Amino acid sequence: MCGIVGFVGKQEAAPILLDGLARLEYRGYDSAGIAVYSPQDGLRVVKAKGRLQNLAEKTNGGADVHGCIGIGHTRWATHGEPSDVNAHPQLSESGRFAVIHNGIIENYAEIKEFLQEQGVTFVSQTDTEVVAQLLDHYYKDDMLDAVVKVLHRIEGAYAFGIVCEDCPDRLIAARKDSPLIIGYGEDFNFLASDVTAVIKHTREVSYLDDGDIAVLTASGVAIYDSLLQRQDKARHQVDWEVSAAEKGGYEHFMAKEIMEQPEAFRKTISPRIQEGAVVLDGLCFDRETLERMDKLYIIACGSSYHVGMVAKYTLEKLLRKNVEVSLASEFRYCDPIVTERTLCIVISQSGETIDTLAALREAKRLGARVLSIVNVVGSTIARESDDVLYTWAGPEIAVATTKAYSTQLSVVYLIGLYFARILGTVNGGEYAAILTELQALPEKMEQVLAQKETIQYYASRYFNHESIFFIGRNVDYAVGMEGSLKLKEISYIHSEAYAAGELKHGTISLIEPGALVVALAGHTPLFEKLMSNVVEVKSRGADVLGVTVASRGAAMEKAVDGALIIPDTLPMLLPSLEVLPMQLFAYYVALMRGCDIDKPRNLAKSVTVE
Repeated sequence: MCGIVGFVGKQEAAPILLDGLARLEYRGYDSAGIAVYSPQDGLRVVKAKGRLQNLAEKTNGGADVHGCIGIGHTRWATHGEPSDVNAHPQLSESGRFAVIHNGIIENYAEIKEFLQEQGVTFVSQTDTEVVAQLLDHYYKDDMLDAVVKVLHRIEGAYAFGIVCEDCPDRLIAARKDSPLIIGYGEDFNFLASDVTAVIKHTREVSYLDDGDIAVLTASGVAIYDSLLQRQDKARHQVDWEVSAAEKGGYEHFMAKEIMEQPEAFRKTISPRIQEGAVVLDGLCFDRETLERMDKLYIIACGSSYHVGMVAKYTLEKLLRKNVEVSLASEFRYCDPIVTERTLCIVISQSGETIDTLAALREAKRLGARVLSIVNVVGSTIARESDDVLYTWAGPEIAVATTKAYSTQLSVVYLIGLYFARILGTVNGGEYAAILTELQALPEKMEQVLAQKETIQYYASRYFNHESIFFIGRNVDYAVGMEGSLKLKEISYIHSEAYAAGELKHGTISLIEPGALVVALAGHTPLFEKLMSNVVEVKSRGADVLGVTVASRGAAMEKAVDGALIIPDTLPMLLPSLEVLPMQLFAYYVALMRGCDIDKPRNLAKSVTVE
């Protein structure tokens, strides 16, 4: 479920593959490998457990592996432990086929048993080797025919890159439920799991759909559907610079992306606010349609789910409609009450998250209309939704999301205002006030980020805790969930977020002398209630780091051990400011603990397997 890159052209492939894999490191991995063909050496495979640097050292930066066609992969272990043998590419027993694969072959055990009965010997524990061996089994001097037969035999999710020693002028790619793109160039072409891998060489890409098969040569690309009918794929121009996927002087991508949030937020909202109103081009919702909607269902995973938690408070207040939030991984299995009168809002940074995609398909099967919020143009979730709004956040490289969260929130605000105006659930004065404050948020975000040295100081005080608790009410609780997730993702500190009103219902038993409680109290209507919870945990010996708005700063500072003060804003928009110190706190804590911040253990940027 990690990085794929393939190249065919007139240049040496290995250095290009290694560079592409380096740009995919953010996806997370535990081993890496390349397979390159040359007439002199045949199909040569080099693999290494651990960081990509190990593979680079084995190949002298690719200089020792010759050939102008090849495939490369970074792997997170699913079938088989991390090792050189289990790393991709996987070879067939004959050495004729090499395969790289993202996804899971669900019926691999059955196929493996069949092939073993035919006398095939397996060397790895992976499901991917089954594909390489099955290709060899079906191969009768026609590479494409063998690939088609394999695809008809296997079950599960996949994105494949395949090279065959007998067909040294071509690569074959195929996908189902796992992202794969084609990159076009002058006398060269790419396949990759992500635009980031190819942006240094080309800006022109196509996105493969489920069931697509692509045959790449140096001179062109032919794309077929599952019935081998030729397909004309739209080509898209990537509109961000290579520098956007580089650190730009920051120590980590996460630090860079935290600091990019004001501008990313501004770029997302500014084109959509015209003459004092929210304008969402491409959306066709009239009053009758919205009044007919009896429920909004928000579906997402991880940080996007926490955006959904904020959205529940925001949209219910603005629209006076019931909003339910569901983890995408649970949606299909909870027998959801979804009808043709349900609007499902699907949130995903990559637009490829497998759980979210499956939930989207289930929602559509049940008759719902689907509006997606995604960052990646042309992604599967975007293409399969009835309506889509892009966040325009640019590439996000760090595994732990920051600016995707912020820009998703900005789109939630826009949707709420857009629908509220159509429904008439917000009066003109309130609408204008919210819109004015929304446009002021980027500058206020910059003010919060300017306090990074203060936040770093508190991180230095508390980085050695092994358990940290976040409490809040209303949107403060929703932001606390995201703050807790950021901390545990990159620092490996156990952390939990609780609705502050639930403390007496059991969770206060966890508070002991010296425990750290982060108390979020920016939601001013509930400030006093939250401060009573602060007194409760203080009386049991906890240290409290408080977060609130400037108008309540003095009261907060008197009651806590440390305070982070953010600018005042409307309670509805508070999460966009309040999440920033939580992100920076997590970043500096992880930095002081010596963690691999951009590539935290066991995590991947895009989750493409269940």
